[in-house]
Amino acid sequence: MEKKPCLNDRDQFPDDEVLSRSLGKVKPVWDSFVTLLAERHPAFSAEWRYYRDGKSWLYKVTKKKKTVCWVSVCTNAFTVTFYFADRAEEPIVTSTLRKEYIEQFLHGKRYGKIRGVTVTVKKSTDLPSIKKLVAIKELLK
Repeated sequence: MEKKPCLNDRDQFPDDEVLSRSLGKVKPVWDSFVTLLAERHPAFSAEWRYYRDGKSWLYKVTKKKKTVCWVSVCTNAFTVTFYFADRAEEPIVTSTLRKEYIEQFLHGKRYGKIRGVTVTVKKSTDLPSIKKLVAIKELLK
């Protein structure tokens, strides 16, 4: 079941207080996610932006000019979406990712020549999948 983004108020920047209200008990996992990116990938930068087309705030993680992933906050969860070119098929299929993410890539919707993998994060045990997807993204620079 797909979760709907909850940060829809253009005038309400997603600061720590807003994130705490939206994420609830998942906020410590969010903090771990942000720390993971900062510590393991110092070349990454991230910023919140309000996107009119989706009427929601998204957290965009980049390395130089390349997008690493998009993050959307939902009530009591957040989703991290990675987009990969077709050449990522072998590293994804041969990885130790959960089968559901491999299937998502193989059979999910195509956007031109790219396909997405979305991880819904509700607990810290969801973070290793994100680490693996970031590693694949880095491998394919």
